[in-house]
Amino acid sequence: MNKEGKCIITGHHLIRRFKKGKNIMSFEIVRGSTEFKYAFNDPSQLKQWMLNEKPLLGLCFAGRSNVGKSSLINSLFGKTTARTSKTPGRTRSINVFSFDILHKGTEENKTFGPFFLMDLPGYGYAKVSNEMSKNWDEILGLFFRHCPSTVRVLNIQDARRPLQSADKSFADFIKKFHQLNSILILNKIDKLKTQKEKAQLKKSKKTIIEEQVQFKEVHFVSAEKQTGVKELEQSLINFFLNKNALS
Repeated sequence: MNKEGKCIITGHHLIRRFKKGKNIMSFEIVRGSTEFKYAFNDPSQLKQWMLNEKPLLGLCFAGRSNVGKSSLINSLFGKTTARTSKTPGRTRSINVFSFDILHKGTEENKTFGPFFLMDLPGYGYAKVSNEMSKNWDEILGLFFRHCPSTVRVLNIQDARRPLQSADKSFADFIKKFHQLNSILILNKIDKLKTQKEKAQLKKSKKTIIEEQVQFKEVHFVSAEKQTGVKELEQSLINFFLNKNALS
């Protein structure tokens, strides 16, 4: 960790600065607590909800099609939260769920919530109509424009092929929304079978940290094997602690 408290990479996860006076391990996301709330395709309806829901506390998941976004959501929140599919571009709306966080106290347990889980359409999939692509651009632009700093944005990428052109375009796109709290998740590290692939990822770490400055943290995970998922969950809990949402 540097003097500014910025996250640094160690192995598959990060060392983070946790809020003093709180035992981070006593909090956990309640698996199976998610409840589907909305599916937004209409920008005006999305805007109205975001303006009315104050403070908007939650997590936003964004990623290129087929990087394991739905699998990661299910690892964190329960296996039936998001639909997984081998067909790219299946998620075509902004799907909103509610979820709870449990504090296991010394005398009694306490549940906090609801928080919101926002699952965004996968970007970078070419085989969609121009009309659908235009609608996605409009609704995502509106979403990020009104997304407050109390929402943590998780950009999921494939660890085997990080920083693809679509990923770079997305990163450049969200840079202009200075209020965003975004982190980078490199998923599918279990798929790195050869020494060449592992060496390439290791080589890319420094580039990611130096060039992708909009990301406050970088995590290396495998949603399928659960590697790094618990560390990611602790980071998300800490985010809410620092927003005074768990007191």
